[in-house]
Amino acid sequence: MTSTTPTSSIVQDLPKSRGHWRNIWANFRRRRLAFVSLILISFIYLLGIFAPVIQTHDYQETNLRETQQGPSTDHWFGTDRAGRDLYTRVVWGIQTTVIITITSFVTGSLFLGVSIGLVAGYFRGWIDAVIMRVGEVISAFPDILLIILLAATLRPRITEFARDVEDSTGISGLVSSGIVDYVVIGIALLPLSWFGMMRLVRGQVLVLRDAEYVQAARAMGTSTPRILFRHILPNVVSPIIVSVSFGIGAIALSEVVLSFFGLGVQPPRPSLGVMIGEVTARGGASVSVLRDHPEQLLAPIIVVWLLIFSWNIVGDALNDVLNPRAR
Repeated sequence: MTSTTPTSSIVQDLPKSRGHWRNIWANFRRRRLAFVSLILISFIYLLGIFAPVIQTHDYQETNLRETQQGPSTDHWFGTDRAGRDLYTRVVWGIQTTVIITITSFVTGSLFLGVSIGLVAGYFRGWIDAVIMRVGEVISAFPDILLIILLAATLRPRITEFARDVEDSTGISGLVSSGIVDYVVIGIALLPLSWFGMMRLVRGQVLVLRDAEYVQAARAMGTSTPRILFRHILPNVVSPIIVSVSFGIGAIALSEVVLSFFGLGVQPPRPSLGVMIGEVTARGGASVSVLRDHPEQLLAPIIVVWLLIFSWNIVGDALNDVLNPRAR
């Protein structure tokens, strides 16, 4: 005959503790507006990713007999002044935004910002001083003006290099496919994305480098890369996630602004900024389009607004969930 002690029965009745990230996900889902915003972001991004599948026309297809048409069963959002299907161009424009925001953050914030922030905060000294001074000089320029300057300066050189590669290798489509545009915008957006992330990570590392578990790992002879990526980086993930959620909206807006001014994605590749610019640009034809067919602005502007608004809502919620002091 076995008896169950009160202590063991209490332990059996206690709910199993959930993992840290599972608790964070549960807390995030309780914020309904943020959860709906995340679903909306995912839906918009999926539209862009599957643009070749869900398009109803070729985004380059023109039909001068069906210009400036309103929404119909054949053209869900109508057509522009060249007779191109607006729905197809919107979903391809979303794909452009998805590609640029992801590549800009992977190369800028996540790769450069995090790695340089780890190095600057851990080693300090002259390395930290050099990195901070370079970042401060770059950040002293107005963001959008620096981005426009870089894009305008780099585009002719990168385009010429891509054409030389096409001529020498026989590979075609490097320029027309939009790859050059992605490279130009990605490089131009680097100053906007890396320094803020680097400064955030550096501040966290300056605190964590003197923590007891880091000192113990250092005393045991653990290598510096292992200390940085196994002991320090996991404890910096939360603020990184919050910063990324806020920054993606800014990157998306910057891409739209660059394309609006003609420095971003170039025709025939669709872009939400190009679509807005074609309707609102100066000139007799554009003024006529804006006056007589303002509905052509609705789809691209609504998509841009929803992305920026939703990312801000998600960022606020993640800040509350991941930062206890912000609650």
